[in-house]
Amino acid sequence: MPKLTFRNSHGQLVDISTVAATQVKNEFGAILEHTMHNGAVAITRHDRPKAVLLSFAEFESLVRERSRSLDDLNMEFDGLLARMQTPESRKGVEAAFNASPAQLGRAAGQAGRTHHATKRKRPRHRPSAART
Repeated sequence: MPKLTFRNSHGQLVDISTVAATQVKNEFGAILEHTMHNGAVAITRHDRPKAVLLSFAEFESLVRERSRSLDDLNMEFDGLLARMQTPESRKGVEAAFNASPAQLGRAAGQAGRTHHATKRKRPRHRPSAART
């Protein structure tokens, strides 16, 4: 069986076997057994993937991962929104909207210099005593 590569719900690249739809029709029991042991099988028609047969364990994993991720994103969004509603954040937004172009330019330049200086603080490779 040829392999099809895709990124699963965990972000990993995995290979799954492909099988022609006519073979699924004629050998469903064997293909189901293969799916239960390997997690998934792609079903093709005219050499193009048309469907995927998943083991129940893989299906549960995908559903669980998706719903957990959505809940995590909702909680992260709520936390970000709460931090943006603080008095300090409101003052910062108000100051940015009321700043002149010159003030915005100075602030951007300062932020760029600070970012650039932070990057340069990484330890540089120094030759060992044996090489000098």
